Amino acid sequence: MTSIRQRTLGLALLVFGVSMLVIGFISYRYAAHEIEELYDASLAQNARLLEGLLQAPLPDDDRDILLNSLEEALLRAEQSDKRFAGHRYESKLAFQLWEEDRLLLRSASAPHTPLVQQPAGYSTLTVNEYAWRVYVLDVPNSTKRVVVSEREDVRGELISAVALRTLMPDLIGLPFLTLLLWWSIGWGLAPLSRLAEQIRNRDPHNLKPLPLYPMPQELGTIAGALNRLLERLRQLRVREQRFIADAAHELRTPLAVLDLHAQNALAADNAEDREESLHHLRSGVARSTRLVSQLLTLARLDPEEEPLPELRYANVLLETQETLAKLSPLAAERQQQLLLDADEHADWRMEEEPGAIETLIQNLVGNAIQHSPDQSTITVTLDATPQGMTIMVDDQGPGIPAQARSRVIERFQRAGPGAGAGLGLSIVERLVKRHEGLLRLEEAPNGGLRVRAVVARDALTQRQAKE
Repeated sequence: MTSIRQRTLGLALLVFGVSMLVIGFISYRYAAHEIEELYDASLAQNARLLEGLLQAPLPDDDRDILLNSLEEALLRAEQSDKRFAGHRYESKLAFQLWEEDRLLLRSASAPHTPLVQQPAGYSTLTVNEYAWRVYVLDVPNSTKRVVVSEREDVRGELISAVALRTLMPDLIGLPFLTLLLWWSIGWGLAPLSRLAEQIRNRDPHNLKPLPLYPMPQELGTIAGALNRLLERLRQLRVREQRFIADAAHELRTPLAVLDLHAQNALAADNAEDREESLHHLRSGVARSTRLVSQLLTLARLDPEEEPLPELRYANVLLETQETLAKLSPLAAERQQQLLLDADEHADWRMEEEPGAIETLIQNLVGNAIQHSPDQSTITVTLDATPQGMTIMVDDQGPGIPAQARSRVIERFQRAGPGAGAGLGLSIVERLVKRHEGLLRLEEAPNGGLRVRAVVARDALTQRQAKE
């Protein structure tokens, strides 16, 4: 992959090259126009000089001698002897002096074709395969005409030479400019290289923020994003360490109790004591299994920035009925009654994480079974709105004081001495949040606790749109 330095240099040279070509073309056109104007002015000036020569108050004999001397001087310009050579373009300039139809004088470089027929002023014509720029001046108060001309190919050659010499410094300086740009871009990207080197040499266990100063503004944005990522990783590591510590703490006591019941069963003197110890052992295994299941569920839901799983459309009423059927044996052991209040004709479809509604109902109704007395009633009420679903679970237990309701939602917070691991409401609260909902603890109408969970109907689509 091309480096940023090479891409920037290539783009800079491309922009500079195109700009130089455009500027060079404009400069060439402007210079050509100005040189044309200068040469036309030179033609007019030479014509005025010849006009003055013709109008000098001299006798005819002296005028003839002067014209002959001028013709000999012009003839020497055509000779190859370097002693008489002035400039290599000198012989390309020509003139003719006419009086009516009689040629008075012509330069050696002038074409033999009479140019006197041209109108006064500037014109262009082709003579002997060469294009000539002609200026004709009528001498006032006489029949004399001055014709000064110049070959167009000479003008073009001069214009090309001037333009080339104008662009030559740019062409010669382009390699030096490339080297200068290469060094300048490298110097400008040096902070990026230092940042990359700092990240490359960083200890994988070091999640401290990267220093933002001194650093260019553009790299400060990148470093800020990296620092936010490092902070998320640090929080995930803290959650992981806390989960391991909490799991070890919570499992230590149940495992010790299980070991004690196992020892009692092995040391029992009669079948009755052995059966009682095994019964306690079986109950302890069930509690430990529930604790491990809740810990795993909480660990899965813990990272709040974890990408959402593939969404699924679920029927809340159907999943609630199936979950209550699974929980009915636990309620039957304590002669408790599970009631479901819902409108079967309502629209119960919603987006959910797979198994979310089942986990939510299991924890809410499981807590209600555990906290309600024997022969009590647990009521599950469902309500559907266009925006979402409301799930309410009412029990007939001792309830929770208003000042303690916010605390029991935290993990490992128990409402009483026999309240389990204190993870059920924490799991429910996390599931409700992941479905853009709200969890509230209230007092049930017939005493006990009412847990109200409100979840959005299209929560996953909303979260994906936010991300």
